[in-house]
Amino acid sequence: MKKIGTIGIMIGVLGLLMVISGWAQTGMGPRGGGSGVHYGTMWDGTTVETLSGEVVAVEKYVPGRGGTSYGLRLSLKTDKETIPVFLGPAWYIEEQRIKFEAKDKIEVKGSRMSIQEQPTIIAQEVKKGDQVLKLRDDKGTPLWLGPR
Repeated sequence: MKKIGTIGIMIGVLGLLMVISGWAQTGMGPRGGGSGVHYGTMWDGTTVETLSGEVVAVEKYVPGRGGTSYGLRLSLKTDKETIPVFLGPAWYIEEQRIKFEAKDKIEVKGSRMSIQEQPTIIAQEVKKGDQVLKLRDDKGTPLWLGPR
């Protein structure tokens, strides 16, 4: 009987370690509330560009694989196109001092990608006036994941 109890405790500890490991790998945590894989893996350093334009809309969205957390994206109207700009998890962005609204003039540095066959920017940083929202380091690692 004592052996069964010990095995149960070991299984419980292993399960807890797996959950913690999953949080660390995906960027999920107590404040994240859902999978961070969507935000953390979408980056291509060879497609980085800078765009300027006007914010058309600020939207909340749930990443493609679902989950309970949501992210924020902007619709940016440039001289050439209107393009979605994915910022990252809303909890991280809402903690920053900079806020975005329709008609804001901004400059976005990010990686151009195709998501569901639509051009998209995964933002590294966004400038609004003299304020800068930094979202990723120069290698594309999300800053909300903390120091590595």
